[in-house]
Amino acid sequence: MWGHGGNFILLVLQVSTFFATAVVSVVPAFGLPPQYRTLILNPLPSAPTLSWSETESLLESQSESSASVLSLQLHHIDALSSNATPQALFGLRLQRDAARVTALSSLAAASARGGAGVVNATRAGFSSSIISGLAQGSGEYFTRFGVGTPPRYLYMVLDTGSDVVWLQCAPCRKCYSQTDPIFDPSKSRSFAAVPCESPMCRRLDSPGCNNRRKCLYQVSYGDGSFTLGEFSVETLTFRRTMVPGVALGCGHDNEGLFVGAAGLLGLGRGRLSFPSQAGPRFNNKFSYCLVDRSASSKPSSMVFGDSALSRTARFTPLVKNPKLDTFYYVELLGISVGGTRVPGIAASLFKLDPSGNGGVIVDSGTSVTRLTRLAYAALRDAFRIGASDLKRAADFSLFDTCYDLSGKTEVKVPTVVLHFRGADVSLPASNYLIPVDTDGSFCFAFAGTMSALSIIGNIQQQGFRVSFDLAGSRVGFAPRACA
Repeated sequence: MWGHGGNFILLVLQVSTFFATAVVSVVPAFGLPPQYRTLILNPLPSAPTLSWSETESLLESQSESSASVLSLQLHHIDALSSNATPQALFGLRLQRDAARVTALSSLAAASARGGAGVVNATRAGFSSSIISGLAQGSGEYFTRFGVGTPPRYLYMVLDTGSDVVWLQCAPCRKCYSQTDPIFDPSKSRSFAAVPCESPMCRRLDSPGCNNRRKCLYQVSYGDGSFTLGEFSVETLTFRRTMVPGVALGCGHDNEGLFVGAAGLLGLGRGRLSFPSQAGPRFNNKFSYCLVDRSASSKPSSMVFGDSALSRTARFTPLVKNPKLDTFYYVELLGISVGGTRVPGIAASLFKLDPSGNGGVIVDSGTSVTRLTRLAYAALRDAFRIGASDLKRAADFSLFDTCYDLSGKTEVKVPTVVLHFRGADVSLPASNYLIPVDTDGSFCFAFAGTMSALSIIGNIQQQGFRVSFDLAGSRVGFAPRACA
């Protein structure tokens, strides 16, 4: 359901200096009752099983024969932790989330300061050329495709919060443990190192050069993890479709908290990301659909090409940050709870200023949506009023609005609608009230941040086909369009 509604007014009476404390009263508007959704109470999901042969690297598609369309199957990173309990998996997810948000916010703030505070660690005789906002070197979703000629199939993390494509390469000075054998470029007929004088090398912020005049790269992450090696070009194979000449980092020294996958496919807006490099081939369009891991009927997926855009999508313009080209910025104008706009949430709280501070990004690798503190406090208090019939529970981790729903199979919760410029996105109840333990505790899946940067996370995106039309400079949200 898309659209506006009205039924009660929330009045913010007091704001403290550092944190917002909203005193909320409910006044019926036009005599209309509040709007509610039914939440079916599902438990915390166990780790998904990982069964993926090389011939299943892509979803079957009637349009697969077209070289201008790719359709990838995505798996959640929890599939690499099959022995963990559901509660342990959720705890690890929140830890990854906190580290990632800190790194994304730090990168945005450093860019707004003109680069002050950006790490410039010196390794192998050159300063880091690309600084990623991705914490811990892994997003939440990964896929499988072929690298090289003949193709070697590898698991690769997908991430909209970073640009560079990279993978671990032999010989390894230091490599972390991965599921597949380390990629050996000497066994690929299509591998080619990028010369120092190449325009491709100059796309790096601070390119390095070895004694053989080959271009060097380094990516440093927010937690101190890094990857460095030769910058190169290679062929990537997505079932029947080969994409030659993709610039990627062939990492010989990869250290830190990387897990399982062989490397990373950067999906950001920067000029070295996969969408930017392969854009003309796929008409500068891609989309993903992330399904709740408890809904095992259909897998998460990603599509490149014209069919990536759903006919039912509502689009909002992309906003350009001149100081940071990686992130997908959008304009959030307000939020409704129970059918009424929350008056404490003004568009000015999310504005991207000329110096590059603030703004709202859509990110596949952040789980819980983070809103600037004033906006979050107003949203939280409005939701508490609308859900006052539910039994409260103790706070849990970063969540300060939780409920004891043990013994119930479903409950009514107030609707939540995100109002982007040109697109109202009405969230399913399971996208904002989520299980956090095995005892029936559910929490409101938003959080506040002291950063000026707000992030729309993947819990709120679940079940929508999120389309990135780079040619049209817009992002679309299509509900129930994951088929």
